[in-house]
Amino acid sequence: MVWTKHNNHAKSMRMGTMLFAMAMMVTPQTAFGAGIETVDVRGDRIVVRFDGTVHSASSFEIEGPQRIAVDIGGAERGRATALPGGVVAAVRVGNFAPDTARIVFDLATPAVVNGGQFSADGRTLTLGLTPSSQSTFSQSANGKRKTYAPPPAYRAAPPRSKYSITVPLPAPVNGFPKPKIYGPAGRPLVVIDAGHGGHDPGAISPVSGLREKDVTLKIAQRIRDALLASGRVRVALVREDDRFFTIRERPSIARSLKADLFISVHADSAGASEASGATVYTLSEVASDREAQALAARENKSDIINGVNLSGENAEIANILVDLAQRETMNASANFAKLLRREADRLIPFRTGFHHMAGFAVLKAPDTPAILLETGYLTSPKDAARLASAEGQANIAQGVRRAVEIFFAKRMAQR
Repeated sequence: MVWTKHNNHAKSMRMGTMLFAMAMMVTPQTAFGAGIETVDVRGDRIVVRFDGTVHSASSFEIEGPQRIAVDIGGAERGRATALPGGVVAAVRVGNFAPDTARIVFDLATPAVVNGGQFSADGRTLTLGLTPSSQSTFSQSANGKRKTYAPPPAYRAAPPRSKYSITVPLPAPVNGFPKPKIYGPAGRPLVVIDAGHGGHDPGAISPVSGLREKDVTLKIAQRIRDALLASGRVRVALVREDDRFFTIRERPSIARSLKADLFISVHADSAGASEASGATVYTLSEVASDREAQALAARENKSDIINGVNLSGENAEIANILVDLAQRETMNASANFAKLLRREADRLIPFRTGFHHMAGFAVLKAPDTPAILLETGYLTSPKDAARLASAEGQANIAQGVRRAVEIFFAKRMAQR
Protein backbone atom coordinates (compact mmCIF):
# COMPACT_ATOMS: atom_id res chain seq x y z
CA MET A 1 0.00 0.00 0.00
CA VAL A 2 3.00 2.28 -0.01
CA TRP A 3 4.67 2.51 -3.39
CA THR A 4 3.48 -0.87 -4.67
CA LYS A 5 3.27 -1.77 -1.01
CA HIS A 6 6.93 -1.26 -0.20
CA ASN A 7 7.90 -4.13 -2.46
CA ASN A 8 11.12 -2.22 -3.00
CA HIS A 9 12.45 0.18 -0.39
CA ALA A 10 14.94 1.52 -2.90
CA LYS A 11 12.07 2.59 -5.15
CA SER A 12 10.58 4.57 -2.26
CA MET A 13 13.92 6.26 -1.70
CA ARG A 14 14.21 7.10 -5.41
CA MET A 15 10.70 8.58 -5.39
CA GLY A 16 11.54 10.72 -2.37
CA THR A 17 14.56 12.02 -4.28
CA MET A 18 12.43 12.65 -7.34
CA LEU A 19 9.81 14.57 -5.35
CA PHE A 20 12.55 16.72 -3.84
CA ALA A 21 13.98 17.39 -7.30
CA MET A 22 10.53 18.41 -8.55
CA ALA A 23 10.20 20.83 -5.64
CA MET A 24 13.57 22.32 -6.58
CA MET A 25 12.26 22.96 -10.10
CA VAL A 26 9.23 24.99 -9.00
CA THR A 27 10.45 26.63 -5.80
CA PRO A 28 13.15 29.27 -5.51
CA GLN A 29 16.35 28.01 -3.90
CA THR A 30 16.05 30.60 -1.15
CA ALA A 31 12.91 28.83 0.10
CA PHE A 32 15.05 26.06 1.52
CA GLY A 33 17.12 28.23 3.81
CA ALA A 34 20.21 26.93 5.55
CA GLY A 35 21.91 23.61 4.99
CA ILE A 36 22.97 21.30 7.81
CA GLU A 37 26.76 21.08 7.99
CA THR A 38 27.43 18.72 10.91
CA VAL A 39 25.54 16.66 13.48
CA ASP A 40 27.80 15.75 16.39
CA VAL A 41 26.89 13.68 19.46
CA ARG A 42 29.20 14.50 22.35
CA GLY A 43 28.33 12.46 25.42
CA ASP A 44 25.52 14.44 27.01
CA ARG A 45 25.07 16.87 24.09
CA ILE A 46 23.89 16.95 20.49
CA VAL A 47 25.42 19.77 18.45
CA VAL A 48 23.94 20.70 15.05
CA ARG A 49 25.63 23.31 12.88
CA PHE A 50 24.12 25.16 9.90
CA ASP A 51 25.64 27.19 7.08
CA GLY A 52 22.98 29.88 7.52
CA THR A 53 20.11 30.92 9.77
CA VAL A 54 16.95 28.88 10.39
CA HIS A 55 13.57 29.94 11.75
CA SER A 56 12.62 27.17 14.22
CA ALA A 57 13.52 23.81 15.74
CA SER A 58 11.77 21.13 17.77
CA SER A 59 12.49 17.68 19.16
CA PHE A 60 10.46 14.69 20.27
CA GLU A 61 11.02 11.10 21.36
CA ILE A 62 9.60 8.10 19.47
CA GLU A 63 9.05 4.52 20.60
CA GLY A 64 9.18 1.30 18.60
CA PRO A 65 12.21 1.43 18.28
CA GLN A 66 13.55 4.15 20.56
CA ARG A 67 14.57 7.29 18.69
CA ILE A 68 14.86 11.04 19.05
CA ALA A 69 13.74 13.20 16.12
CA VAL A 70 14.73 16.83 15.58
CA ASP A 71 12.92 18.98 13.00
CA ILE A 72 14.65 22.13 11.72
CA GLY A 73 12.37 24.70 10.10
CA GLY A 74 14.01 26.71 7.36
CA ALA A 75 16.70 24.09 6.68
CA GLU A 76 17.54 21.30 4.29
CA ARG A 77 19.85 18.33 4.54
CA GLY A 78 22.73 20.12 2.88
CA ARG A 79 26.05 18.29 2.98
CA ALA A 80 25.55 17.06 6.51
CA THR A 81 28.09 14.79 8.15
CA ALA A 82 26.92 12.89 11.22
CA LEU A 83 28.94 11.51 14.11
CA PRO A 84 27.02 9.21 16.51
CA GLY A 85 28.33 8.41 19.97
CA GLY A 86 27.38 7.51 23.53
CA VAL A 87 23.74 6.43 23.74
CA VAL A 88 23.22 7.28 20.04
CA ALA A 89 23.86 4.29 17.79
CA ALA A 90 23.18 5.96 14.44
CA VAL A 91 22.18 9.33 12.96
CA ARG A 92 20.11 9.93 9.82
CA VAL A 93 19.45 13.27 8.15
CA GLY A 94 16.76 13.83 5.54
CA ASN A 95 14.45 16.41 3.96
CA PHE A 96 11.13 15.85 5.71
CA ALA A 97 9.46 18.69 3.75
CA PRO A 98 10.69 21.35 1.30
CA ASP A 99 11.36 23.76 4.18
CA THR A 100 12.05 21.29 6.99
CA ALA A 101 14.98 18.97 7.63
CA ARG A 102 14.61 16.03 10.01
CA ILE A 103 17.42 14.43 12.00
CA VAL A 104 16.73 11.05 13.59
CA PHE A 105 18.91 9.60 16.34
CA ASP A 106 18.63 5.83 16.80
CA LEU A 107 19.25 5.10 20.47
CA ALA A 108 21.27 2.21 21.86
CA THR A 109 19.71 2.82 25.30
CA PRO A 110 16.83 5.09 26.42
CA ALA A 111 17.63 8.80 26.59
CA VAL A 112 15.63 12.04 26.42
CA VAL A 113 16.32 15.61 25.36
CA ASN A 114 16.41 17.80 28.48
CA GLY A 115 16.49 21.19 26.78
CA GLY A 116 18.34 23.11 24.12
CA GLN A 117 19.34 26.49 22.78
CA PHE A 118 20.77 28.23 19.74
CA SER A 119 24.11 30.00 19.66
CA ALA A 120 24.21 33.79 19.59
CA ASP A 121 24.50 33.85 15.78
CA GLY A 122 21.69 31.27 15.34
CA ARG A 123 23.91 28.88 13.40
CA THR A 124 24.39 26.20 16.06
CA LEU A 125 21.75 24.27 17.99
CA THR A 126 22.86 22.42 21.13
CA LEU A 127 20.54 19.92 22.80
CA GLY A 128 21.07 18.34 26.22
CA LEU A 129 20.89 14.54 26.27
CA THR A 130 20.12 12.57 29.44
CA PRO A 131 20.04 8.76 29.83
CA SER A 132 16.67 7.64 31.19
CA SER A 133 14.67 4.66 32.33
CA GLN A 134 12.27 2.93 29.97
CA SER A 135 9.26 4.35 31.80
CA THR A 136 10.63 7.90 31.65
CA PHE A 137 11.30 7.54 27.94
CA SER A 138 7.77 6.25 27.34
CA GLN A 139 6.28 9.22 29.19
CA SER A 140 8.37 11.62 27.15
CA ALA A 141 7.41 9.88 23.89
CA ASN A 142 3.75 10.49 24.74
CA GLY A 143 4.33 14.15 25.52
CA LYS A 144 4.55 17.32 23.48
CA ARG A 145 7.36 18.48 21.24
CA LYS A 146 10.09 20.59 22.80
CA THR A 147 10.62 23.78 20.79
CA TYR A 148 13.68 26.00 20.41
CA ALA A 149 13.84 29.47 18.82
CA PRO A 150 16.94 31.17 17.35
CA PRO A 151 17.77 34.68 18.58
CA PRO A 152 15.33 37.15 16.98
CA ALA A 153 18.12 39.08 15.29
CA TYR A 154 19.36 35.91 13.58
CA ARG A 155 16.04 34.17 12.96
CA ALA A 156 15.26 33.44 9.32
CA ALA A 157 11.73 34.35 8.25
CA PRO A 158 9.52 31.47 7.04
CA PRO A 159 9.86 31.37 3.24
CA ARG A 160 7.32 33.08 1.05
CA SER A 161 7.35 32.94 -2.72
CA LYS A 162 4.94 33.28 -5.61
CA TYR A 163 4.87 29.50 -5.73
CA SER A 164 3.82 29.06 -2.12
CA ILE A 165 0.24 28.20 -1.21
CA THR A 166 -0.83 28.70 2.40
CA VAL A 167 -3.44 26.19 3.55
CA PRO A 168 -4.99 27.06 6.94
CA LEU A 169 -5.10 24.15 9.36
CA PRO A 170 -8.12 23.43 11.57
CA ALA A 171 -7.89 23.98 15.31
CA PRO A 172 -5.82 21.28 17.02
CA VAL A 173 -7.22 18.49 19.19
CA ASN A 174 -4.64 16.90 21.48
CA GLY A 175 -1.93 18.09 19.11
CA PHE A 176 -3.64 16.95 15.91
CA PRO A 177 -5.69 18.95 13.39
CA LYS A 178 -9.37 18.67 14.29
CA PRO A 179 -11.50 17.15 11.53
CA LYS A 180 -14.95 18.53 10.82
CA ILE A 181 -17.77 16.39 12.22
CA TYR A 182 -20.79 16.07 9.95
CA GLY A 183 -24.30 15.03 10.99
CA PRO A 184 -26.80 15.52 13.81
CA ALA A 185 -25.56 15.70 17.39
CA GLY A 186 -26.11 12.71 19.62
CA ARG A 187 -25.64 10.09 16.90
CA PRO A 188 -22.80 7.53 16.85
CA LEU A 189 -19.61 8.85 15.29
CA VAL A 190 -17.87 7.03 12.43
CA VAL A 191 -14.37 8.20 11.54
CA ILE A 192 -13.19 7.39 8.01
CA ASP A 193 -9.46 7.31 7.35
CA ALA A 194 -8.38 7.71 3.72
CA GLY A 195 -5.07 5.87 3.60
CA HIS A 196 -1.78 7.58 2.72
CA GLY A 197 -1.69 11.17 1.39
CA GLY A 198 0.70 14.06 0.90
CA HIS A 199 4.21 12.87 0.07
CA ASP A 200 3.07 9.26 0.53
CA PRO A 201 1.13 8.18 -2.60
CA GLY A 202 0.62 4.58 -1.53
CA ALA A 203 0.30 1.93 -4.23
CA ILE A 204 0.32 3.02 -7.86
CA SER A 205 -1.48 1.23 -10.69
CA PRO A 206 1.06 0.06 -13.30
CA VAL A 207 -1.70 0.27 -15.92
CA SER A 208 -3.36 3.66 -15.34
CA GLY A 209 -1.02 5.39 -12.89
CA LEU A 210 -3.90 5.67 -10.40
CA ARG A 211 -2.51 6.50 -6.95
CA GLU A 212 -3.83 4.90 -3.79
CA LYS A 213 -3.92 8.20 -1.90
CA ASP A 214 -6.25 9.69 -4.52
CA VAL A 215 -8.68 6.80 -4.79
CA THR A 216 -8.92 6.29 -1.03
CA LEU A 217 -9.82 9.95 -0.51
CA LYS A 218 -12.58 9.79 -3.12
CA ILE A 219 -13.97 6.58 -1.62
CA ALA A 220 -13.82 8.04 1.90
CA GLN A 221 -15.79 11.08 0.73
CA ARG A 222 -18.36 8.80 -0.93
CA ILE A 223 -18.74 6.80 2.28
CA ARG A 224 -19.20 10.01 4.25
CA ASP A 225 -21.95 11.20 1.92
CA ALA A 226 -23.73 7.82 1.98
CA LEU A 227 -23.65 7.65 5.77
CA LEU A 228 -24.91 11.21 6.13
CA ALA A 229 -27.77 10.45 3.75
CA SER A 230 -28.96 7.79 6.19
CA GLY A 231 -29.21 10.39 8.96
CA ARG A 232 -28.32 7.77 11.56
CA VAL A 233 -24.69 8.60 12.29
CA ARG A 234 -22.19 11.43 12.43
CA VAL A 235 -19.10 11.24 10.24
CA ALA A 236 -15.58 12.71 10.31
CA LEU A 237 -12.75 12.22 7.81
CA VAL A 238 -9.19 12.03 9.10
CA ARG A 239 -8.16 13.93 5.99
CA GLU A 240 -10.28 15.81 3.47
CA ASP A 241 -7.45 16.77 1.16
CA ASP A 242 -4.02 15.62 0.04
CA ARG A 243 -2.44 15.75 3.49
CA PHE A 244 -0.17 13.32 5.29
CA PHE A 245 -0.80 11.90 8.76
CA THR A 246 1.35 9.31 10.47
CA ILE A 247 -0.02 5.92 11.41
CA ARG A 248 0.09 6.95 15.05
CA GLU A 249 -1.90 10.13 14.44
CA ARG A 250 -4.79 8.54 12.52
CA PRO A 251 -6.29 6.40 15.31
CA SER A 252 -5.35 9.07 17.86
CA ILE A 253 -7.51 11.57 16.00
CA ALA A 254 -10.41 9.11 16.08
CA ARG A 255 -9.95 8.52 19.79
CA SER A 256 -9.73 12.23 20.54
CA LEU A 257 -13.13 12.62 18.87
CA LYS A 258 -14.48 9.63 20.86
CA ALA A 259 -15.32 7.72 17.70
CA ASP A 260 -17.65 4.74 17.89
CA LEU A 261 -16.22 3.11 14.76
CA PHE A 262 -13.01 3.61 12.76
CA ILE A 263 -12.70 2.56 9.11
CA SER A 264 -9.34 2.87 7.34
CA VAL A 265 -9.72 2.74 3.55
CA HIS A 266 -6.92 1.40 1.35
CA ALA A 267 -6.21 -0.20 -2.04
CA ASP A 268 -3.83 -3.13 -2.27
CA SER A 269 -1.18 -4.21 -4.76
CA ALA A 270 0.36 -7.55 -5.62
CA GLY A 271 3.14 -8.90 -7.77
CA ALA A 272 0.65 -10.79 -9.92
CA SER A 273 -2.08 -8.84 -11.72
CA GLU A 274 -4.47 -11.77 -11.25
CA ALA A 275 -5.03 -10.88 -7.58
CA SER A 276 -8.30 -8.97 -7.19
CA GLY A 277 -11.18 -8.30 -4.84
CA ALA A 278 -11.70 -6.60 -1.50
CA THR A 279 -10.36 -7.77 1.85
CA VAL A 280 -11.19 -6.73 5.41
CA TYR A 281 -8.50 -6.72 8.10
CA THR A 282 -8.99 -6.50 11.85
CA LEU A 283 -6.51 -6.36 14.68
CA SER A 284 -4.84 -9.38 16.18
CA GLU A 285 -1.44 -9.73 17.82
CA VAL A 286 -1.14 -13.02 15.91
CA ALA A 287 -1.50 -12.79 12.13
CA SER A 288 -4.06 -15.14 10.57
CA ASP A 289 -1.73 -15.94 7.66
CA ARG A 290 1.53 -14.91 6.02
CA GLU A 291 -0.19 -12.53 3.63
CA ALA A 292 -1.84 -10.62 6.49
CA GLN A 293 1.44 -10.52 8.40
CA ALA A 294 3.36 -9.21 5.38
CA LEU A 295 0.73 -6.57 4.64
CA ALA A 296 0.67 -5.37 8.24
CA ALA A 297 4.46 -5.12 8.21
CA ARG A 298 4.35 -2.97 5.07
CA GLU A 299 1.54 -0.75 6.34
CA ASN A 300 3.19 -0.26 9.72
CA LYS A 301 6.21 1.08 7.85
CA SER A 302 4.25 3.46 5.66
CA ASP A 303 5.53 6.37 7.77
CA ILE A 304 9.06 5.72 6.54
CA ILE A 305 9.85 8.52 4.10
CA ASN A 306 13.43 9.01 2.91
CA GLY A 307 14.60 6.52 5.52
CA VAL A 308 13.01 8.37 8.47
CA ASN A 309 10.42 6.43 10.45
CA LEU A 310 7.73 8.72 11.84
CA SER A 311 5.30 6.23 13.32
CA GLY A 312 6.50 5.85 16.92
CA GLU A 313 4.08 3.13 17.84
CA ASN A 314 2.98 3.36 21.47
CA ALA A 315 4.20 0.26 23.33
CA GLU A 316 1.78 0.81 26.21
CA ILE A 317 -1.20 0.68 23.86
CA ALA A 318 0.15 -2.49 22.29
CA ASN A 319 0.35 -4.06 25.76
CA ILE A 320 -3.19 -3.00 26.60
CA LEU A 321 -4.50 -4.59 23.42
CA VAL A 322 -3.31 -8.05 24.40
CA ASP A 323 -5.07 -7.72 27.72
CA LEU A 324 -8.27 -9.70 27.97
CA ALA A 325 -10.19 -6.54 28.86
CA GLN A 326 -9.77 -5.34 25.25
CA ARG A 327 -11.11 -8.48 23.59
CA GLU A 328 -14.56 -6.92 23.40
CA THR A 329 -13.30 -4.20 21.09
CA MET A 330 -11.48 -6.69 18.89
CA ASN A 331 -14.56 -8.93 18.76
CA ALA A 332 -16.73 -5.95 17.79
CA SER A 333 -14.30 -5.19 14.96
CA ALA A 334 -14.50 -8.76 13.71
CA ASN A 335 -18.30 -8.67 13.90
CA PHE A 336 -18.39 -5.52 11.80
CA ALA A 337 -16.11 -7.16 9.24
CA LYS A 338 -18.58 -10.04 8.89
CA LEU A 339 -21.49 -7.60 8.63
CA LEU A 340 -19.74 -5.70 5.87
CA ARG A 341 -19.16 -8.89 3.90
CA ARG A 342 -22.78 -9.93 4.26
CA GLU A 343 -24.40 -6.57 3.51
CA ALA A 344 -22.08 -5.55 0.67
CA ASP A 345 -21.84 -8.94 -1.02
CA ARG A 346 -23.62 -7.81 -4.20
CA LEU A 347 -21.96 -4.41 -4.26
CA ILE A 348 -18.31 -5.19 -3.60
CA PRO A 349 -16.42 -8.17 -5.09
CA PHE A 350 -14.75 -9.73 -2.04
CA ARG A 351 -11.89 -12.17 -2.14
CA THR A 352 -12.40 -15.75 -1.02
CA GLY A 353 -11.41 -15.75 2.62
CA PHE A 354 -12.17 -12.04 2.86
CA HIS A 355 -11.34 -11.57 6.56
CA HIS A 356 -7.75 -11.53 7.78
CA MET A 357 -6.18 -10.51 11.07
CA ALA A 358 -2.80 -8.97 11.86
CA GLY A 359 -1.09 -6.37 14.04
CA PHE A 360 -1.92 -3.23 12.07
CA ALA A 361 -0.67 -0.18 13.95
CA VAL A 362 -3.44 1.97 12.48
CA LEU A 363 -6.05 -0.25 14.18
CA LYS A 364 -4.45 -0.23 17.63
CA ALA A 365 -6.92 1.98 19.45
CA PRO A 366 -7.86 -0.09 22.52
CA ASP A 367 -11.46 1.11 22.84
CA THR A 368 -12.66 1.80 19.27
CA PRO A 369 -13.89 -0.98 16.95
CA ALA A 370 -11.84 -0.65 13.78
CA ILE A 371 -11.29 -2.28 10.40
CA LEU A 372 -8.89 -1.77 7.53
CA LEU A 373 -10.78 -2.14 4.23
CA GLU A 374 -8.66 -3.08 1.23
CA THR A 375 -11.10 -2.07 -1.51
CA GLY A 376 -9.25 -3.93 -4.28
CA TYR A 377 -5.92 -4.27 -6.10
CA LEU A 378 -4.51 -1.42 -8.14
CA THR A 379 -2.30 -3.98 -9.87
CA SER A 380 -5.47 -5.58 -11.28
CA PRO A 381 -6.73 -3.71 -14.38
CA LYS A 382 -10.30 -4.74 -13.53
CA ASP A 383 -10.06 -3.60 -9.90
CA ALA A 384 -8.26 -0.37 -10.82
CA ALA A 385 -11.02 0.53 -13.29
CA ARG A 386 -13.69 -0.26 -10.68
CA LEU A 387 -12.03 1.81 -7.96
CA ALA A 388 -11.56 4.76 -10.32
CA SER A 389 -15.20 4.73 -11.46
CA ALA A 390 -18.04 6.67 -9.84
CA GLU A 391 -20.16 3.52 -9.85
CA GLY A 392 -17.52 1.42 -8.14
CA GLN A 393 -16.95 4.04 -5.46
CA ALA A 394 -20.70 4.46 -4.90
CA ASN A 395 -21.12 0.69 -4.50
CA ILE A 396 -18.42 0.58 -1.83
CA ALA A 397 -20.08 3.48 -0.02
CA GLN A 398 -23.51 1.85 -0.09
CA GLY A 399 -22.11 -1.43 1.18
CA VAL A 400 -20.40 0.31 4.09
CA ARG A 401 -23.57 2.28 4.84
CA ARG A 402 -25.67 -0.88 5.13
CA ALA A 403 -23.17 -2.53 7.45
CA VAL A 404 -22.83 0.58 9.64
CA GLU A 405 -26.60 0.96 10.04
CA ILE A 406 -27.03 -2.66 11.18
CA PHE A 407 -23.91 -2.55 13.37
CA PHE A 408 -25.23 0.35 15.44
CA ALA A 409 -28.82 -0.93 15.42
CA LYS A 410 -27.60 -4.16 17.02
CA ARG A 411 -25.56 -2.27 19.60
CA MET A 412 -28.56 -0.15 20.54
CA ALA A 413 -30.71 -3.26 20.91
CA GLN A 414 -28.19 -4.83 23.26
CA ARG A 415 -28.23 -1.89 25.69
